[in-house]
Amino acid sequence: MKTQAVVCREPGQPWEVTELDLDEPRANEVRIKMMAAGMCHSDDHIQKGDAPMRMPVVGGHEGAGIIDAVGEGVTRVKVGDHVVCSFIPACGSCRYCSTGHQNLCDSGKNAATGEFPDGTFRFHQDGVDFGGLCVLGTFSQYTVVSEYSVIPIPEDLPFDVACLVGCGVPTGWGSAVHAAGVQVGQTAVIFGAGGVGMNAVQGAALAGATRVVVVDPVQFKRDKALEFGATHVFATAQEATDFVIEATWGELADHAIITVGSLHDEVIHDAINIVGKSGQVTITAVGNGSIKEHPGMLIGYQRRIQGAIFGACNPLHDVPRLVGMYQAGKLKLDELITNRYTMADVNQGYQDMLDGKNIRGIITIEH
Repeated sequence: MKTQAVVCREPGQPWEVTELDLDEPRANEVRIKMMAAGMCHSDDHIQKGDAPMRMPVVGGHEGAGIIDAVGEGVTRVKVGDHVVCSFIPACGSCRYCSTGHQNLCDSGKNAATGEFPDGTFRFHQDGVDFGGLCVLGTFSQYTVVSEYSVIPIPEDLPFDVACLVGCGVPTGWGSAVHAAGVQVGQTAVIFGAGGVGMNAVQGAALAGATRVVVVDPVQFKRDKALEFGATHVFATAQEATDFVIEATWGELADHAIITVGSLHDEVIHDAINIVGKSGQVTITAVGNGSIKEHPGMLIGYQRRIQGAIFGACNPLHDVPRLVGMYQAGKLKLDELITNRYTMADVNQGYQDMLDGKNIRGIITIEH
């Protein structure tokens, strides 16, 4: 079949809308009629060339829609089911899935190529194979993905809200709750209050942190962070550090969670310095930052630095849990959506994100 999709042909080139040929789903694959897609910063990193990805590629790894067709052997969903895509698949049987670490599923190995396990692709144009970002490609009217990459959702859940729980929400929330392990009464500092960071704020607040401190240079994001559970907000790391020193009587923070748009050396340095004895720095952001610290900074205070993917969440368990929290009024999702765009407006949407105007932009997929 034919599908309109948002693609990037080479690093540094803008996103463009084009018509692609889409193969039928093969064994254990499904076709999704996409209804909404989230505009995550990771897609911008791919387009800019900051993160390696095989090109050309169909953008998008946050998405929600309706199962339109299924291949042989599919058991997880059926035609007509409403689903959200998980950018980390969960096969359920590899070492990591079977030990409760679905965010490390072996089936996620082709995220940077967009090819299926057999080395083939489902998107094509004039003999050229297009990968789907994270083997998804949600910036398309239709996409074919593995059944491991879909999670059923309630039919009354709005698609624009649902797409967020496929990446930004669990990545941020889980960074605080699972990867960092924020506990009641602790002090957590979140660097960066965008689409992921705002959910780290929610996670830390829901985990019972006494102080949820946000560092972000954008006033709009600092104001929004207060609505999502932040107790204190600052424009600079130095202001936050001065506050934490005074508020904790010099003990410093228990946690620093890095969710900035682009990782860099300075924010890593600031995060290490703001946590105290046995404190942990959790790095969720991606970019080009390096850890350039004397080992004594870690040894003397027994500090830890922890990387996190998908917020250490288990998609098949945590995504339905987050949906339930939203339906119970315990988790803010509607408030994350700042602006909505058409596929033709994707470049403007990402510019708005870079300009600090969006917490999360949503693409409404037209059919």
